[in-house]
Amino acid sequence: MRIIFIRHGDPDYANDALTSKGVKEAELLSDRIAKWDVEQFHFYCSPLGRAKQTASYTLERIGKQAVTYDWLKEFSYFIEEPVTGRVGVPWDFMPEYWTEIPQMYDKEEWKKTDIYRSNPEILPAYQEACNGLDGLLKEYGYKRHHNYYINTNAAKQHDLSQNTASKHDTIVIFCHLGITCVMMSHLLGISPALLFHGLYLAPTSVTILNTEERMNNAAYFRAQTIGDTRHLIQGGEPISEAGSFTEIFQEKS
Repeated sequence: MRIIFIRHGDPDYANDALTSKGVKEAELLSDRIAKWDVEQFHFYCSPLGRAKQTASYTLERIGKQAVTYDWLKEFSYFIEEPVTGRVGVPWDFMPEYWTEIPQMYDKEEWKKTDIYRSNPEILPAYQEACNGLDGLLKEYGYKRHHNYYINTNAAKQHDLSQNTASKHDTIVIFCHLGITCVMMSHLLGISPALLFHGLYLAPTSVTILNTEERMNNAAYFRAQTIGDTRHLIQGGEPISEAGSFTEIFQEKS
């Protein structure tokens, strides 16, 4: 099983759309995906305009459609950041605040912190996203079992070589930085606070997770690529800094 997360292009947040730069990024992304063997790929998308617009260039190019799920929308449940007083998305905290809270580092204890309990929508929305992802994976035969998955399509318990169909299923999800961190935290067993603050996924970047399935139908997701932007580099398009608080390293093709 493979999951490919794709962040939307450079955003015009005010209009929930792409900037002219974002359109160029989405076009270069479509060039990249058109070279993939997508015949058996399945596509999903956030309901928000910037994600749908990004996906549209690829879907039109390859003749596919995407299923839209509301739980793939950005994780925008506002809080007040204690250091700056900023009211906004529930991350981008100052390091002198969040790193001093041991619970932030725990995959379950982060839910008990005052900041994440300050907006009563946050924890139910997190669970909704986790449940939504698990429900989607179950459609492909992967059932959540504690902190990993069981491939229920496996033909023989100790011979996964006969289970080529489900092992090679690929789903592509066009969404957002925050909700990608939420889903990765669930898949990898990591506090989302660490991913919110420790990862930068540039607009139209590609993140790939594969299941490793070695014994007893047990499957665990492992990251192959995080935030890859080779299509931008090859196309001579600078990597967008949208969502970053530092200058981005720009490679040349």
